[in-house]
Amino acid sequence: MRRQPIPHTDLRASRIACGCMQLSRAWDDTDPTAEERRQAAQLIETALEQGINLFDHADIYARGKSERLFGDWLAASPSRRDELILQSKCGIRFAHDPQPDSPGRYDFSHAHLVASVEGSLRRLRTDYLDLLLLHRPDPLGVPEEVARAFDDLHRSGKVRHFGVSNHTASQIALLRAHVDRPLVANQVEISLLHHHLINEGVIAATRGTAYTASAGTLDECRRQGILLQAWSPLAGGRLSHPETAEPALRPTAEAVALVAARHDVSPEAILLAWLLRHPAGIQPVIGTTRPDRLAAACAADGIELSREEWYALFTAARGGPVP
Repeated sequence: MRRQPIPHTDLRASRIACGCMQLSRAWDDTDPTAEERRQAAQLIETALEQGINLFDHADIYARGKSERLFGDWLAASPSRRDELILQSKCGIRFAHDPQPDSPGRYDFSHAHLVASVEGSLRRLRTDYLDLLLLHRPDPLGVPEEVARAFDDLHRSGKVRHFGVSNHTASQIALLRAHVDRPLVANQVEISLLHHHLINEGVIAATRGTAYTASAGTLDECRRQGILLQAWSPLAGGRLSHPETAEPALRPTAEAVALVAARHDVSPEAILLAWLLRHPAGIQPVIGTTRPDRLAAACAADGIELSREEWYALFTAARGGPVP
């Protein structure tokens, strides 16, 4: 698989990343099972065989068990650490933590960010993260406090580079005004189905268009040299099978199937190829737990959709032609 540089770093990442949220699907306090360990190792090995080197985690995934499963694999293959780009996210806190009446919330406090990273490092069985992303914007976050946490984590060697997730252009600008280190990635939801960040640039000057809070996020990330990562790039499988697609999505699913047949690849590969065709260098983060589906999706790296194919899919998803 081809690789692309992560701006402002010395890292070169695979064009497609492996999302590790579902390495464990049991979001409880039980220990990972032997079968989960076997399946996790098989998925990780398949990803590496396909040329994937960036693995995306978060401290909350399966309440830490997904990171533990990856750490178990890494402990058995420690020599492979230098091949990997390990990324984790933090800032989301569960309800009932630490008190029974505690609500679900976001937490960008210095203490929580540092403690979250230290927990991820223990579970992943590594000394450092290549990338740390702030998971979702915290309305009570103080940029100066975030900057202090970033400084301490970088100075201690626990995190090499920093970024954000689900942040708008203005939120990124506010944070950048206070942190010394560059923000190198922004992970947001983008897919053929969830195409709003792309579509807003098409409809911006259209009569009656309402302003959205995300306006300009994609372009600003490109201008600032911030890698855009796409979570849920396969739209949860909702566009992969025309025969089972929701009625409103069936025309789009049929358009995807038509292009997939033309290229003799899976619909998932076409959905990823649609993102990869965009000049922003979007990096899809795919979260399938099936090695065969992962391998089939990675065929996207070898596909270059024509402009006509890209727009045919885009107009199908929009429900009509461009203005």
